[in-house]
Amino acid sequence: MRTALAVLAGRLVRVLARARGGGSAMPGRVALLIAPRFLGRAVERLPLGVVFVSGSNGKSTTTHMLVRVLRAHGVRVFTNPSGANLPQGVASALLAEAPLSGRLDADIAVLEVDEAYGPRLASVLQPHSVLLVNVQVDQLNRFHEPDRVVRMLAAIAEKATRHLVVNGDDHNLVRLAAGARGGAALAAFRLDPSLLADSPWLARGDNPALADRGAASTLPDTIRVTESSGATATLVVDEAPLSVVLPARGLHYAADAAAAVAMAHELLGDRFRPAEAATGLASMQAVYGRGEVLRAGPGADAEQIELLMMKNPPSLQVNLDAIAEPPEQLFVAVDEGTPDPSWIYGTDFAAIDHVDVLTGTKCWQLATRFAYGDIPVASVEPDLTRALAAFLALPTPAHGRKTILVNYEQMMLIRRQLGHLELEGAA
Repeated sequence: MRTALAVLAGRLVRVLARARGGGSAMPGRVALLIAPRFLGRAVERLPLGVVFVSGSNGKSTTTHMLVRVLRAHGVRVFTNPSGANLPQGVASALLAEAPLSGRLDADIAVLEVDEAYGPRLASVLQPHSVLLVNVQVDQLNRFHEPDRVVRMLAAIAEKATRHLVVNGDDHNLVRLAAGARGGAALAAFRLDPSLLADSPWLARGDNPALADRGAASTLPDTIRVTESSGATATLVVDEAPLSVVLPARGLHYAADAAAAVAMAHELLGDRFRPAEAATGLASMQAVYGRGEVLRAGPGADAEQIELLMMKNPPSLQVNLDAIAEPPEQLFVAVDEGTPDPSWIYGTDFAAIDHVDVLTGTKCWQLATRFAYGDIPVASVEPDLTRALAAFLALPTPAHGRKTILVNYEQMMLIRRQLGHLELEGAA
């Protein structure tokens, strides 16, 4: 009775929240207040159990890729929307699919989880398999240092009893996997050394994330990326090349695809089929804000708007590195979601040659950085609504696409102002 009440109350709050535009964690919060065991009850009878995906950057895209690959193999998958990776967010997602009994009708749950809340969720949901994508400098106001994130991810990994798949190019995760005591079978995904050498940021000799190749070789090499160009990549799967289509351009999306395929390969075993994996990846659209292309304006006159979201130094740099030529029109928006943007002084902005409109509460800090880099800024407008209107009023670029570079919070607001009220990427 308590679970049924939690589902009904949560759904009511969910309807009210969506009427205001967009998703909300409040429905899940209400459900958990009424039925604290709601999460555990929802997944306790799933035939294939629970899989966690976590790490600093790329976990949303990797989760969606893994879901698509599994569904292409005929597996019924429950997953949480992008960004809904806290307990109340996962609970909110469950409300959309769980019946009054609270128990999911699916084969497996593939969940993106926040690094800090992952250990708590792992204790409740008991994931048998864990996929860790990377450890990078991220949200220092919250995590303070990467070593703390490593300890959080290690606590999640300890729950894995079947499979633990990690980034074999990340020394923190290689070391974490070697010390894991959960008894899970270990596997890794990697980029070919030539791709690392060709990446301006990844190849830096002082990049602390890169694993020592000798140490990395101790992990089974499940999936390797050998080629990446634009929105396509080649993976080596069971010693055979597999061409895949990515949801957006960039080497980081190829790494995400390798992570997803590696975990699917372990989960499915003899059922895994490379062709189905490629089909699943090709069916996926960009997760909202991560290389997503939106349309703004009426009918045939609608313009294409490419959203590039950055959370931290690595995510900003890989997005910049993926830009083939300077955007003809560029809008940059950063607010208090990036409390201390001083790290932008270590960013290589060679991929852009100007900014048309700069906005957000951190606009003047970024304007100063661009001035030091001799990157002209045509307009600084702290108010997002006015800034976006000015940007959209610019003539359509010759190649037909405007580019917006934003942090997470500004991305959410911009999508809403462009009329895209749904905040859940299609999995």
